[in-house]
Amino acid sequence: MTGRLGDVTWTDLWNVAPRPIIAIPVGSCEQHGPHLPLDTDTRIAVALAEGLATSFEPGDVLIGPTIGATSSGEHAGFPGTLSIGATLLEQTIVELVRSADWSAGVVLVNGHGGNARPVQRATNLLLGEGRRVLAWWPHVRNGDAHAGETETSIMLAIAPALVRMSRAEAGRPEQLVDLIDELRADGVRAVSPNGILGDPRGATVGHGKALLTRLTIDLVAAVDEWRT
Repeated sequence: MTGRLGDVTWTDLWNVAPRPIIAIPVGSCEQHGPHLPLDTDTRIAVALAEGLATSFEPGDVLIGPTIGATSSGEHAGFPGTLSIGATLLEQTIVELVRSADWSAGVVLVNGHGGNARPVQRATNLLLGEGRRVLAWWPHVRNGDAHAGETETSIMLAIAPALVRMSRAEAGRPEQLVDLIDELRADGVRAVSPNGILGDPRGATVGHGKALLTRLTIDLVAAVDEWRT
């Protein structure tokens, strides 16, 4: 069976044992500085979901439809940003997971930190209903917050043609924990006029590939433990 839910028919899923896990990439459409594309978070989430699917037996994990416009209100000061807001994102995830009761469960592969609260609220509600759902977030130790070296390196590994390294420049250098209150109160544009939280100028393809490998291993381990 193919690794993508959209490629199969309902009869391919009828009486299948074991039932497949559905991996949903959850990204965003928002500014990522002057050098990265608006769908950076989505591309990263999709790449990780693909790595997850290929790490299991064919058909064990199917990649479902991507949620590409999410909760990005903090980036509203920049052209190109699209957001459906936290409440609608939460409702969307709840209804989507409820509709997947025919599956072995849903793994939300998240690529955008701004989705954390609505995704967690949705997950808590669904778990309380007895549904099988896992919300997974990539964690990079000492990584920068937004459009910096971490994301730029990963994008160099995923879609190098879309990375405009000649436009890369430093943004606010502080860790996210030191900026979070200001970000929530005033938005990213007030905190960093170029939209960058970090410094992408040291990004490399090699670092990006290593990060992807490490994150995929973490994701596979989390799903393997969750499904037992």
